[in-house]
Amino acid sequence: MAHIRLFKHYIRTPYVILAMLEALAIVGAVYLAVLLRHSLEPFPRNYLSSDLLLPAMWVSFVLLCCNLAMSVYAAQLKEGFSGMVVRSLVSFCLLGSVALYLSNLVIPIFSLEPGITSLVITISLLEVLFIRSIFFRLVDAGALRRRVVIIGAGEKARNIWENVCLSSGQRAFDLVGFIPSGEEKILVEPNRVIKLVGSLSDYMLERGIDEIVVSPDDRRMGFSGAVSMDQLLDCKMNGADVVEAVAFCEKELGQIELTLLYPGWLIFSDGFSFNAFRTYAKRAFDIFASTMLLLLVWPFMLLTALAIALESGFRAPVIYRQVRTGQDGVPFELMKFRSMRVDAEASGAVWARENDDRITRVGRIIRSTRLDELPQIYNILKGEMSFIGPRPERPEFEAELKEQIPYYAERHRVKPGLMGWAQLCYPYGASAEDAAQKLRYDLYYIKNHSLLLDLMIVVQTVEVVLVGSGAR
Repeated sequence: MAHIRLFKHYIRTPYVILAMLEALAIVGAVYLAVLLRHSLEPFPRNYLSSDLLLPAMWVSFVLLCCNLAMSVYAAQLKEGFSGMVVRSLVSFCLLGSVALYLSNLVIPIFSLEPGITSLVITISLLEVLFIRSIFFRLVDAGALRRRVVIIGAGEKARNIWENVCLSSGQRAFDLVGFIPSGEEKILVEPNRVIKLVGSLSDYMLERGIDEIVVSPDDRRMGFSGAVSMDQLLDCKMNGADVVEAVAFCEKELGQIELTLLYPGWLIFSDGFSFNAFRTYAKRAFDIFASTMLLLLVWPFMLLTALAIALESGFRAPVIYRQVRTGQDGVPFELMKFRSMRVDAEASGAVWARENDDRITRVGRIIRSTRLDELPQIYNILKGEMSFIGPRPERPEFEAELKEQIPYYAERHRVKPGLMGWAQLCYPYGASAEDAAQKLRYDLYYIKNHSLLLDLMIVVQTVEVVLVGSGAR
C-alpha cells in the first residue's frame, strides 16, 4: 500500500516510513549528544534515560515539523538530492534552531542545555541525510512503488496518463499499461496497450499487479471484451485494489480531477462531511490561530501601513476593501493592505496579470511576502473567513466562472480562507483556466477537510512565505 489515509488526508507510505525512521534517529541524536557533551566530565545535571525521553521526543517533533514546512520530503523528487540537502540545512539550522530556542523559553520542561541543542541539531542533520541517501535509493529502485494497470484506453485513460503519469515524475506507482474496454477508440500510446491472453486475474497474479484503475470512456456500456465485472471482482478477491479514476487522481495528486468527475461519485464517495463538532472546533482554531498570528505580526503590519502612506501620501487609503463571495455565496468586504494605485480599477474589475503595472513599489514587496493579506485577520475574527479554506473570489468573476467551470459553486460550501490547499499546490493564477485548476484542489480540501490537514497547510505555508512562491 503506497498511501496511508490519516484523518481523511492521503499521505504516501514511503514518507510515513521515512518520517518514523528520522524521528527515531533524532531521539537517538539527543542521547548521543548528551553522552558526547559529558563524556570527559561529570554530568552537571543528573540525566537519566527517563529524564531525556520527553525532551528528545519534543526535539524530534519540532525538527520533523520544520522539515514539513520546507517541503523537504517532496524536494527529493522535485529538485534531486542536492535540493533536498539545501532545504534540510535551512530546516534544521535555521527553523529548527529558532523553534527549539523559543520552546526552551516557553516550555522549560522540554528544554536541553544550550550547548547540547546545537550539538543535537548537527548530529540529527548528519543522521537524517545518511538515512535519506539510502532510503530514496530504495524508492527510486521501485522497492516501494505499486504496479498499476488502467482499464480503458480512450479519452479518460489518456487524461490520467497526461495528468498523473507524466506529472513531474512524482509517482508512487509504476504504470504497467492500459487494457482497452469495449469498443472505445484507443488514444493512449500503442506500446502501452496490453493485449490480454487469458483472464485479468491470471495476468494480475503473474505480473504482480497491486492496483487496477477503472476508467472506461462510457460508464453506461459497462465492460466488455477483455475485461468483465466478474474478472474485476475476482481481482479484488485476490488482493488487488480496484479504484475508480477520480479516486486514483485524488490519491496521487491531492486534487479532484474535473474532467473525470460525475455527480454520482460526489454523492456516494466518502468525505464532504460537516457536523457541529467540526464547525465549533474549526471556529476555535480560527480564533486561536488568528490571535497568535496577530500578536506575532502586528509590528510588520504597522510598518507596512507606514510604508504605503509614505509612498502614496497620507491622504490615500492604506486599507483596500473589496467585495468577495463567502460561504453559501454570501458577499462580504475583504480587507487587504493596498498594493495597487488608487485608480487601479477606474475602468472596472480586471484579472491581475504578470508584471502588473498597477502595482506600486511597496505593493510588490508586500505581495511577495504576503504582508498585504494580514488585515484579513479581522475578517477571520468576525467570522466571515476561516484561517484555512478556498481563497474568496470577486462576484464580478463568479458568474463567468460558474458558466465555464463545472461544480465551481461547490467551493462555497465552506468559509473562504486566508491560506488554502490550492495556494500550496498551484502557483498564483489570474484566469478562468487557473481558477479551474485551483478548483480541483479546493474540492479536495472540502472533501477531506480536517484539523490535521489544516495544520499541514499552516506549516507548509511557511515555505511559501520564505521563498515567495505563488505571489503576483
